[in-house]
Amino acid sequence: MSASQDNQYHYRDPALPVEERVKDLISHMTLEEKTTQLLHTSKAIPRLGIPEYDWWNECLHGVARAGRATVFPQAIGMAATFDKDLILKIATAISDEARAKYNAAQKIGNRERFRGINFWSPNINIFRDPRWGRGQETYGEDPYLTAVLGSAFVKGLQGNDPKYLKTAACAKHYAVHSGPEKLRHEFNAKISLKDLHETYLPAFKALVEAGVEIIMGAYNRLNGEPCCAHTMLLEKILRKKWGFNGHVVSDCWAIQDFYINHKVTSTPEESVALALKKGCDLNCGCIFGSKYLQLAIKKGLITEKEIDAALKNVLKTRFRLGMFDPPEMVPYSSLGDDVVNCQKHRDLAFETAVKSIVLLKNKNNLLPLSIDLKDIYVFGENAIDVELLHGNYHGFSIRMVTILEGIFAKIGTGTTVWYKRSIQQILASEAGVEQFKALKKADVFIAAMGITAKSEGEENDRKDINLPGNQVQLIKELSKLGVPIVVVLSAGSPLVITEIVDLVDAIIYIWYPGEEGGNAVGDILFGNISPSGKLPVTFPASIGQLPDYTDYSMNNRTYRYIKDEPLFPFGFGLHYTTFSYTSLELSSSEIQREETVTAHVTVTNTGNYESDEVVQLYLGYKEASVKTPVYTLKAFRRIHLNPGESTKESFTLTPDMMRIINNVGEAILETGTINVIIGGSSPGERSKTLGAPEEVSGEFQIV
Repeated sequence: MSASQDNQYHYRDPALPVEERVKDLISHMTLEEKTTQLLHTSKAIPRLGIPEYDWWNECLHGVARAGRATVFPQAIGMAATFDKDLILKIATAISDEARAKYNAAQKIGNRERFRGINFWSPNINIFRDPRWGRGQETYGEDPYLTAVLGSAFVKGLQGNDPKYLKTAACAKHYAVHSGPEKLRHEFNAKISLKDLHETYLPAFKALVEAGVEIIMGAYNRLNGEPCCAHTMLLEKILRKKWGFNGHVVSDCWAIQDFYINHKVTSTPEESVALALKKGCDLNCGCIFGSKYLQLAIKKGLITEKEIDAALKNVLKTRFRLGMFDPPEMVPYSSLGDDVVNCQKHRDLAFETAVKSIVLLKNKNNLLPLSIDLKDIYVFGENAIDVELLHGNYHGFSIRMVTILEGIFAKIGTGTTVWYKRSIQQILASEAGVEQFKALKKADVFIAAMGITAKSEGEENDRKDINLPGNQVQLIKELSKLGVPIVVVLSAGSPLVITEIVDLVDAIIYIWYPGEEGGNAVGDILFGNISPSGKLPVTFPASIGQLPDYTDYSMNNRTYRYIKDEPLFPFGFGLHYTTFSYTSLELSSSEIQREETVTAHVTVTNTGNYESDEVVQLYLGYKEASVKTPVYTLKAFRRIHLNPGESTKESFTLTPDMMRIINNVGEAILETGTINVIIGGSSPGERSKTLGAPEEVSGEFQIV
């Protein structure tokens, strides 16, 4: 485009406000051109200097599907860190790599899918049921934890420049979306307004307040209306109540579900019109293209003005990303290849993996292991499986460290490590019987158990949440030999391990730990670092404890409403040291409405190892006009203490933290008594039985 043409088109002027530039650009576009911009595969308009752009990009735990990138632990592992500052650093690293990869791709004209700088991450759906295959993509079952970590992730992705977005983040899938995967294109989630506003919407509200640029609608219906064309979700709540100012994109091919599966429309053009009128701006799919949009206009189902409104929202994002400005004006255009999977980011991936590992059991303090043991036997295919490091929606690192490699990296040079996939592998050899007898001389068995993303993921729920039967059998065989057993469990969701929990001496849960997973496991096992991860989901004792999978009511779901004793509770995780909580002080025992209360607690490292601890504050309600959670997480903080060291931690309880949700979905502040519980796990007898420190509690009244 020539300089004279630039003067003609105000949208080319970077000094003008984005709203004015977008309005000007739209005014120069034909209807045909407008319709080409509302699909995820937006076409080039050469005469206006608009390059083609593919909106489909992913970065759940690293830039995904676009070649080399740092592979951080899966999102559920990030959640287990309970560390919002760390999540901010991770997202900052991801957005650095994203911009660098985008800059490089632009130079060679690569505008293919997964090469853009808007990202359909994070997934902030509530992990309400462990059978859901995509639960691994979330930050767990708690609305508050999800809101805090999701907001940090968004801020890291989008950067802090006052004019330009570093990348554009997306909160998905809005809303009430967590399986069943096989039914997602036709499913109608039926829930109360109380559950909607108490459980399923808080994280989305928090991310809108954090400035998230994109919202992705879910496949399913909510109380009869498809989420990608939902009057209450999109019009009343998202735009009017929350004031969302970005754009809304459908999940992929969700709009055609309107007439094919949901049967709320009869034709593609009716589906296009319904979605557009209700507030969906961009279609990941195929039917927001010229054919059906123009057919919808011809039939009087929509107007060009309504197309302009959607296009305005979509184009604003491209302008905010700096796509129409000289590269030298955009502060992120100088990021180069040197940041992609650099050592700093590898170190961050390692730190995250270490902080995500949860110690579930440590009988007689078997862990940490000495690096100078004589004989260590490692069992299980997972010990050498690179896939378990990845999880789904991942990139590719140039160096992935398996569990076995991590163990070899930490042991002393005099130690012998034997690796076998199973006992059957030993017995199958000619010398098998003798080798089997030799197992009794081992100092320790390390069994790499669990599942990988091959067993769970998108369109892949789990019917059986037990540990695979062949792995249970291996543990039973090993337990007969009288050798201490350490189990290293990988999964993106809770596993029921009741059959083996009493047969083994130590259990660590590593999730899908990313490229540095093996090194993190090695450092934890051999005591270079004390484990400090906490469970972001409740582990049931059996599948029989779970309500029907299709039931979206929160009754008997998650730690907030569970009726049965879990196998491992939310927020639980042991250390190589011990902590004590003492001296809870509340600034007042009685307050008026809208006043605050400050809670002070002393935390002491009473053991022999330096370690992080996650201090967790929960509130419970003694009296209320509606049913409330037994207790609910309202604050948390990761701290580090040396042996014998104490700290006094303070938390301010605001009126918003004290509000409850009534039966019509309103947040209200009632008079009555509120319990304050602070500890290293969610409250309850099960936490204490498993070795969590005794929590401290107090109460105050709102009068």
